[in-house]
Amino acid sequence: MSAGTKRSGESTQPRLLKTLGDDVRIVTEDVMRRGVGRSVGGTLSSLEQFYLTREDRQRLSELRSGRRLGRRIWWFVRGLLMRLTPARRIMLAAAMVAIFFGIGRFDFDSVHVSLRFQGLGISLLFLVLVLELKDKLVARDELEAGRAVQLALLPIERPEVPGWDVWLYTQPANDVGGDLVDHLPLAGDRHALILGDVAGKALPAALLSVKLQATIRALAPHFEDLGEFGGAVNRILYRDGLPTRFASLVYAVLSIDSGIVTLLNAGHMPPLWLHGTTLTTLPNGSMVLGMMPDVTFEDQRVAIGRGDVLVVYSDGVSEAMNEAGEFFGDDRLHALAAETRVMAAPDAGRHILNGLASFVGEAEQSDDVSLMVLRRL
Repeated sequence: MSAGTKRSGESTQPRLLKTLGDDVRIVTEDVMRRGVGRSVGGTLSSLEQFYLTREDRQRLSELRSGRRLGRRIWWFVRGLLMRLTPARRIMLAAAMVAIFFGIGRFDFDSVHVSLRFQGLGISLLFLVLVLELKDKLVARDELEAGRAVQLALLPIERPEVPGWDVWLYTQPANDVGGDLVDHLPLAGDRHALILGDVAGKALPAALLSVKLQATIRALAPHFEDLGEFGGAVNRILYRDGLPTRFASLVYAVLSIDSGIVTLLNAGHMPPLWLHGTTLTTLPNGSMVLGMMPDVTFEDQRVAIGRGDVLVVYSDGVSEAMNEAGEFFGDDRLHALAAETRVMAAPDAGRHILNGLASFVGEAEQSDDVSLMVLRRL
């Protein structure tokens, strides 16, 4: 038997004590790096953002400090209870009452009976925790499966387009995201590069993103006029989508034998064109997809010279926030893009991402981040 062969009956489950030891090491390193105050404060802040409404947070900021703590605790408990199912809400409320007011006295003639309910409260609290954790684990498994599907639909990071250096990147803010990055070979030695952004994030946006990708892949081979193509995609997305959901899109068609890039910009952030030492923001495009049934779309044509760069990005880049709540903004993005004129496409993309990461610091990623860099060779 080789050293790497499992013995018969040997468990394949991870060892609990080793896992806990690794967890302690990871958490300790994170706390040492960020500091106790920032770690705890960040956790409490995220919980408050989740359980308290915007109106509650606004009212708290207007209260005197003496009354703020009590209101914050009560509104937090209320928000926690209201997010549970009815049965679990009753169990958690009963658990809280039993734990905090857990001694009952009953008089039967001359007999005095004292009952302690803390054990019942703790049992109910544990039961609610187990039920909620089960739901979370099931949802996590489903999201991981959804993420695997999304990854399978993504193109390779550097698709081969003769005459061009192409680099694609996307990183969702959650397990699944609403940004779409794709590469599609077309007839006539043409290639389509796609970057889209569905309104919202997480699972609802991810489902519509897959719908958008399937629609684009089905229709793209049948349209050479990008205005007509945008209209066809828009009608399908409007018909099959939701009233509050829409998508922005940059659909760029590259020609192998020329530097002409034909662009359809449907309500997306204007791409950046770096030619020589000049950085140009391309004109704004048409309306977003899926908002209205009858929309006119127009294409744009850009003559890209050798060595020129096109940068297409989602609003998760320009609107990324640091811990102080400041936006990354267009000025910082333009400055980083201007520094990439002699870089290969992957180096240029990572240069922008590194600048973004330095600005954001320890703040949580608030939106999906997608980037597409095209350099003509």
